[in-house]
Amino acid sequence: MRKVTVWLSALGFGIIAVVAQTPTQTQYQYPFQNPSLPMEERVTNIISLLTPAEKVDVLGANYYLGGGRGGPGPTLTRLGIKGYNQGEGLHGLSRGKPPNGTATTTFPQSIGLGETWDPEILLKAAAEEGYEARWFNQTAKYSRGGSQSLIVRAPNSDLGRDIRWGRNEECYGEDAYLNGTLTAAFVRGLQGDDRKYWQTAALLKHFLANSNEKGRMGSSSNFDERLLREYYSVPFRMGVEAGARSYMAAYNGMNGIPMTAQPILKDITIKEWGVNQIITTDAGSLDAMVRAHKYFPDLPTAAAGAIKVGINQFLDGIFKDAVNQALQKNIITMPEIDEVIRGSFRVMIQLGMLDPPEMVPYTKIKDGVEPPAREENKLLARQVTQEAIVLLKNQGNLLPLDKSKLKSIAVVGQRSGDVAWDWYSGAYPYAITPLDGIKSKVGAGVKVNFALNNDNNAAVDAAKASDVAIVVVGNHPTCETMSYGGKCDPSEGKESIDRVTIDLQPAQEQLIKDVFKANPRTIVVLKASFPFAINWAQENVPAIVHMAHNSQEEGNALADVLFGDYNPAGRLVQTWVKSVDDLPPMMDYNIRNGRTYMYFKGQPLYPFGFGLSYTTFAYSNLRPSSSRMAKDGQMNVTVSVRNTGKRDGQEVVQLYVTHMGSKVERPIKELRGFQRVSLKAGETKIVLFPLKAKDLAYWDEQKKQWVVEDEKVNLMVGGSSADIKLQQAIGVGL
Repeated sequence: MRKVTVWLSALGFGIIAVVAQTPTQTQYQYPFQNPSLPMEERVTNIISLLTPAEKVDVLGANYYLGGGRGGPGPTLTRLGIKGYNQGEGLHGLSRGKPPNGTATTTFPQSIGLGETWDPEILLKAAAEEGYEARWFNQTAKYSRGGSQSLIVRAPNSDLGRDIRWGRNEECYGEDAYLNGTLTAAFVRGLQGDDRKYWQTAALLKHFLANSNEKGRMGSSSNFDERLLREYYSVPFRMGVEAGARSYMAAYNGMNGIPMTAQPILKDITIKEWGVNQIITTDAGSLDAMVRAHKYFPDLPTAAAGAIKVGINQFLDGIFKDAVNQALQKNIITMPEIDEVIRGSFRVMIQLGMLDPPEMVPYTKIKDGVEPPAREENKLLARQVTQEAIVLLKNQGNLLPLDKSKLKSIAVVGQRSGDVAWDWYSGAYPYAITPLDGIKSKVGAGVKVNFALNNDNNAAVDAAKASDVAIVVVGNHPTCETMSYGGKCDPSEGKESIDRVTIDLQPAQEQLIKDVFKANPRTIVVLKASFPFAINWAQENVPAIVHMAHNSQEEGNALADVLFGDYNPAGRLVQTWVKSVDDLPPMMDYNIRNGRTYMYFKGQPLYPFGFGLSYTTFAYSNLRPSSSRMAKDGQMNVTVSVRNTGKRDGQEVVQLYVTHMGSKVERPIKELRGFQRVSLKAGETKIVLFPLKAKDLAYWDEQKKQWVVEDEKVNLMVGGSSADIKLQQAIGVGL
């Protein structure tokens, strides 16, 4: 991670501000301009200076409104406050789509970032993103008229509880603890490590339980209070604990109440967690509460309902008239608006936008070589992409390939010649396709026979004429269109469209079969945003590799893995089932009904946490630091892991727990620790997991509090949720 005094990265189309510097350090026209005053005192002064009309204006985010107050966001020209925009940044800063967008460093989709199981590499990627947000906003050539875009709508903290979800690519997987740990790392990367100022502000999305696209504007995600506390809210809470103070409310409802007006926004996120900056609607949510949810009779009542639970920014131009009518009808008061808009100014102060630039270390990030063109950025993108690749099958050690023993390779398939853009991606500085990466790796000495599909038997002929065949297939993140909406193949999805099936497109499935028949030395590369039921390939094809879309270094990283220059250690973050029939109904949000590895009782195609390596590992000496843990205590759990193969490699060591005497229904097992550990051939390391009793608690719905039970808890360590190597029981409170 770079430093300026600190350096990190973000992205931006958010809300933020800058104030004209006063002539001296000690003279200020207004108290809020004085950096030495406490934040709340400065915010109070700003609010006191606003007219009623300005206070209503501050509730709007001009990214969607198209300007109108002399600048974006909460612009207050007469006070010298210049507003800000919000921006997207799930896996790299987004400043427009290709071919005309500004190029930024682009990492794999979030589902791929999750498959690294590496919080440190996510922190570095987010740090680069935050750095680029500062650089592009503060470098005159790219400053977009001086508006600041330092609020980044990332990370997506929603849980991928159903693999048919159209936006599956945006999440880190199905497990709350894993998602929360990675969310926290991404937040820290975006926001930086300066003690006073933030590099960018992370805005988590979409609170809460948002994992269906069909009917999302008016649907309700229904579940009990235990699942709210123990599952759906966990990644958001962990993101807040890491420093995030802003989030976007989801379109959907929870238990019949639209999230944009859900009381838990105030009762839990504000009062319990301390969220005190931006709480924004999603675009269209205000109107949806009336037309789709039919929860409020009209827009003024809906706007008032949103403000009363803490919403302080609306992403729709219709908000202003609705709020003014609500004031006229006395269903909302100006003091209530005063209270919520404080958050918009807190984030400005946190970002240093109301302070002299020389006081803010991040203002030095500007000019010079464009960050995406820097060699260290290219290397980071490649490393992140390498870490995200998952080896699913390697029968007979077909992989890694030895290019010195090859004269020809077939590279075929619909996804072999693209780096597919997704809806929240930025523009690439360059894009290395699988075909590009393989050609570069083998050089001129190996002939590469390429066919995009099997028209005129092209793919089969290429396979027959080659020593080995590589078939690259998978979904397209936007269903082959750069526009919003439209139609998708039943096995594909995107924002606004859920998948119907989980099988590959028939043409892709047939391509695998035809190529394998022509050349048994076939490798399938599944480049996908979702798990697929690749049952035939798993049963027949000797080697299978999975990777997510969208990295600028996609082809290079893939070639590094295929040819053994990088030993894969990515792990799956969702349960890959064999059939859509293994899944509960899409709108069943009660995960206890057989959903995720925690409650699924069938035999998966690939289990949660699964991934192979070119080497092998042995576990020994599982040792909790005590046989008993007090209800308010903690312990260390250690295990020795040895690389027993001939190649250096990385193992993702996973700690699971099972409750052996709980009075309430608990998961079959649940993740409570993980580490990605590098081991040289023959090397042994001791891996340590801290474990706190409070992390074993359940939420008591009657007492409205967390409860640690007197019980036996089984500790299990291994290489996946289904590959438990060692286990040992401890007593908790006994």
